[in-house]
Amino acid sequence: MNLNDSIQVLKGVGAKRKEILEKMNIRTVKDLVYTFPRKYEDRRTVSYIMNAPFNEDVLLEVIVVSKKLQGSPYNKKAPLKVLVEDSTGNLELVFFNAKYLAGYFFPGQQLTLFGKITLNNGRRQMVHPEFHRTGDKDDIRGLFPVYPLTEGLTQGQMRNLQLLAEPYHGLIREWLPPEIVDDNNLCPPSYAVTNIHFPSEERRVLEGRYRLVFEELLILQTGLFYIKKGIKSFQKGIKLDKNVGVDEFLNNMRFQLTEGQKRAYKEIEADLEDSRPMNRLVQGDVGSGKTVVAELAMYKTVKCGFQAVMMAPTELLARQHIETLKKDFEPLGVRCELLSGSMKVKERRELLEDLKEGKIQILVGTHAIIQPDVEFADLGLVVTDEQHRFGVEQRNLLTRKGKDPNVLVMTATPIPRTLAVILFGDLDISIIDTLPKGRKPIKTFLRYEESRNKIYDFVRDKVKEGSQAYVVAPLIEESDAIKVRSAEEIYDELVPRYPGVRIGLVHGAMKPKEKDEIMLSFKNGEIDVLVSTVVIEVGIDVPNATIMVIENCERFGLAQLHQLRGRVGRGEKQSYCILISGSKGEIAEKRNNIMVSSSDGFVIAEEDLKLRGPGEIFGTRQHGIPELGIADLVKNVDILNKVRVIAEDIIEKDPALSEPEDLELRDRIRMMFGDKISLNL
Repeated sequence: MNLNDSIQVLKGVGAKRKEILEKMNIRTVKDLVYTFPRKYEDRRTVSYIMNAPFNEDVLLEVIVVSKKLQGSPYNKKAPLKVLVEDSTGNLELVFFNAKYLAGYFFPGQQLTLFGKITLNNGRRQMVHPEFHRTGDKDDIRGLFPVYPLTEGLTQGQMRNLQLLAEPYHGLIREWLPPEIVDDNNLCPPSYAVTNIHFPSEERRVLEGRYRLVFEELLILQTGLFYIKKGIKSFQKGIKLDKNVGVDEFLNNMRFQLTEGQKRAYKEIEADLEDSRPMNRLVQGDVGSGKTVVAELAMYKTVKCGFQAVMMAPTELLARQHIETLKKDFEPLGVRCELLSGSMKVKERRELLEDLKEGKIQILVGTHAIIQPDVEFADLGLVVTDEQHRFGVEQRNLLTRKGKDPNVLVMTATPIPRTLAVILFGDLDISIIDTLPKGRKPIKTFLRYEESRNKIYDFVRDKVKEGSQAYVVAPLIEESDAIKVRSAEEIYDELVPRYPGVRIGLVHGAMKPKEKDEIMLSFKNGEIDVLVSTVVIEVGIDVPNATIMVIENCERFGLAQLHQLRGRVGRGEKQSYCILISGSKGEIAEKRNNIMVSSSDGFVIAEEDLKLRGPGEIFGTRQHGIPELGIADLVKNVDILNKVRVIAEDIIEKDPALSEPEDLELRDRIRMMFGDKISLNL
């Protein structure tokens, strides 16, 4: 008997059942044993028929009054109806295609039922409840595990399979060092697995779950630290001179650094002066001044004799960056250039020659800069803006342009720190949590369809005063399937409503050049009101834009709404964000009120995470967070924080995971990460 035995060693698992289980990646007994319930049904408290809530699972104890087959008794599909009662009233049980059940029930029989009560023509009904007859072997009372399933597999069948696999639980051995087990009060893994599948009481389930979540998160976090620190410890990067400062750049600035910027640069500077390559993520709300921090890193790099490169997701954003860099760096004698996809052949060739010879110290561009013919003389720093817009492979291609250059990643998408540590496991994290002085908070309002005329009048009045406005819609054009207002519909409505007002329309289906031209016109003040889809979520700075109207705000995630709101509030005028909701439902109201009450992107991101979960927010992670079997990154954040300290200590002491006490952990990391991690030792 071995945990790695084929699943077919279990009774009743033939070729067909084996094929069904393989869809759930269950191929061995171990795979089955480590397929955990996603929740439990509490079937311990008995309800009464007339007091029980509708459409919720309830447990009832009843007596059969009568039964009848609806329709012809010769029809095998004839529905069976059984009338039952308790001391408060009666209830009709309905079983479809269930003639075979007719002999199971008789008047006076005692039953235990579990299911949902519905109301049908004034009569309480339970359709296909689970039932237990007095004298039957298997009771339906207790704590019942509910497993993830696939087509062709029922909860009953899965529970029976777990019962057949129970003898294997004794083969699960303790693998964690005694000090970790004792310090964290962990139960043995065999006890944990048994009580997860066969819960006799809540306390044991919680003990078992804690143990299994703890070890899964420990494997995950140690694997991520291995990627970040284990491999990094063997690399020799570009170490910048501690004696080269950035005072000249700071003295040339038009404003003072915020405390958040100072703290972030101090962390970056320590990385740059280390012999190991920097690999750091800088998070900060829209307008928090991440670019200035990146400029400080670029300036120190250039002053030490190396080149720097910045990659932006769009050409428009790249052009905005080059304008800023030229203004800030050229007075200091630093040459900055833009590599654009629209450059003429001769112009591009000359630029690439100068870059290869080291005459260009800072290069800015889109993904065009990862082309094979782009060569640097001595690349020391790679900066990527809005990292989530690039695949990790794109970032790696850019990094390979130098010899282990320092890497700085910027994002204005607030991510809760606890999740950021996981999502960007290969990066150290700096957070800029302060905004520049003088920024006025954006006033945010929640409104509904009935206020549309007042909203449009408000926008018109502000435009007449000289401001510009965004109106954002979730769709490009009208849809029969989704009843929301589209960008094209809004544009067609506003043009006749605002005579003399210059209105533009931009959306994702346009060609990049056309989009850029419209956005540039808006930036230059040639468009007063820009109707858009979320294509402007990561856009250019337009200090004169003071109004953001978001249609059908319930269709957007909270973090996305915050990003859109960040398009305004970049100048000295008071700015406004007006959310127009098409729903007054409880969830929509809760989300909308979070937006109205908070302007802190990290608070909003935390709330978004609680409401939607990491998978729905981030989708499939480009560089692959392994799929977790029992842990939840949001609900188990307290355990995650605890194991992070332990994992960091393990990697600090044994970065190669080669010590005897760490070999089992190393094997489990390899199993969890698969080909996403290389443990070549």
